[in-house]
Parts: sequence; structure tokens; C-alpha cells
Amino acid sequence: MALFDLPLAELRAYLPHRAEPEDFEAFWHATLSAAAEHDLATEFTPYDALLPRVHVHDVRFSGSGGQRVAGWFLTPAEVAGPLPCVVQFIGYGGGRGRPHEWLLWPAAGYAVFVMDSRGQGDGDTVDLPGSDSPQHGGVLTRGVLDPEQYYYRRLFTDAVRAVDAAASHPEVDGSRIIVAGASQGGGIAQAVAGLHAQVRGALIDLPFLTHFRRATEITDAHPYQELADFCATHRDRVEQVFHTLSYFDGVHFAARASAPALYSVALMDDVCPPSTVFAAYNHYAGPKELQIWPYNGHEGGATFQPPIHLRWLRDLLAA
Repeated sequence: MALFDLPLAELRAYLPHRAEPEDFEAFWHATLSAAAEHDLATEFTPYDALLPRVHVHDVRFSGSGGQRVAGWFLTPAEVAGPLPCVVQFIGYGGGRGRPHEWLLWPAAGYAVFVMDSRGQGDGDTVDLPGSDSPQHGGVLTRGVLDPEQYYYRRLFTDAVRAVDAAASHPEVDGSRIIVAGASQGGGIAQAVAGLHAQVRGALIDLPFLTHFRRATEITDAHPYQELADFCATHRDRVEQVFHTLSYFDGVHFAARASAPALYSVALMDDVCPPSTVFAAYNHYAGPKELQIWPYNGHEGGATFQPPIHLRWLRDLLAA
């Protein structure tokens, strides 16, 4: 795809008004307080992934509503802790996958805690009691008429709890926890950076779930097209939809974050349009850097991005 969004000079200055609900803070305080009433009850069960130089654990912890959330926890076998830990979140439609997919971080000397996405991926974590099968797509509009019932209220709460679950392991240095992800995972990492004071840094690549209204107006790519299709069908509920989404917009979380962040954006990305990423980046309240990929779409930096992550984290954690 060719360039389709604002010119780069305008993107750098793009600072849209934040249409934030008055009770945003109260909503999230109540949400996280309700979750905290449930014991994390984190279980780390050794798992034979046939990777002798990596210790692998299957994880279960209590997320939103006390529901059990799956994950993986990997540490390098030959590096003594306590270790910095990357809490990794997953893209839209995906789940925690298999342990061998997450070897980058232990190879670099970090622990990694990979959180499953409820109701997505392989179905290791159900969304709500009684829903025993995963689905691909569609969760973007699940419960979108009510902030209390919206899917991402549960998923973001799981993600905040995942930081606590990772910090509970004796091999993890709780003062050096990094949240990371791309696309949906980047949107989740961005939200957690704004909600959890313990986060030391954030790797936010091509974040989804950000500047919703503009996204639905300038791209017809999925997943944002799910919202546009919903609004096209429910013509009389459009403002209700965007009122709900205002509690989950990454721009509002970015404005509350204080941890250093490394963002990336691709200027030909029609899935997470550049202006939506710049809207959050320009509002981000903590120290920040931005990696721009001018000729790429939603693949972003692909294999070029991890070395940038590793160098940035090395410098951050050495400071």
C-alpha cells in the first residue's frame, strides 16, 4: 500500500483532543480493585518443551473475575536470577502459542512471561464461564454497547494482573518488568503502561486499540472494519459505541504512562494507521522514542525490530 495518511511532518505534530469520559479514572480504579479481591494464585508448572538450555513453565493465574488465565514462563537455564522480565502480549486472534516461539528473550538473558489472550488463539483461556472454544476475530465488538461488559475490560485487567503474576516468581526482579507487544499486543502493553505503576519500560509496536474513531474513518482493513460494520448495522448506536470505546482508547492510557517507552510505526500500515499511533505517541507522558518504518505495512520492522528492542532495553536497564 502507498502512503495514505497524513504527511510525516503533520504526523509528528498530530495531537488530537482526548475525548475522555469524566469517570475514566474511577472506572479503572473500580475495575482493578474488583480484580484484586481475587487471589492471584499463580501456578508455575514445569513443562518439558525439549529445550534443555531454557527452563519452561506452564502458567495459570487469576485474571478478571478470578478466571484462570494461561501463560508461559521461560528463563535461561544458565543465567542466575533475579532477572528482568518481559511480559509479552499477543496480536489479534492469537494466543500464547508454543514455548519455542518465545526464545528471543531468554536467549538475551531475560525472563519472559507470555500471557494468553482470553477467547482467542488455541482456546487455552476461555473468555467467560461456559464459553469453551476460541474464536478468530469478532471480539472487537463483543459487549461494545456497555463499558462494564466490553471484552477489553477483561483482557486489559488480565494484562495488569499478568505483571503481578510475573513479579511473583522468585527468579524475576520486580523492579525491572517490561511490557511488550505488537498490534493488539502493543495496544495491551500501552494500556498496562498507563495502569500499572510497577512497569519499568514498554515496547509498543504498531499499537491497535488506539484513536478508535479516526481508525474507523480512514481504513477499511480489519480488525477496525469490524467496528465500522457494527456501526453500519446499528446506525442508532454509533455514539454509544464510541462512548464505550473511550474507556479503552490507547491515547488515554498513553497520557497516564510514566515508564520509558519505545514505539514503532509503519507509514504504510492500513491495519493500524500511522496517525492513530502518532496520536498515542504524542500524548505519551513518559520518556519515549519512536522507530519509523517509512515503506512498511503492518509487518512493521519485522526481523529488523528485535535488535532495536534489545539495544534499547540494554541501555534502559543499565541506567
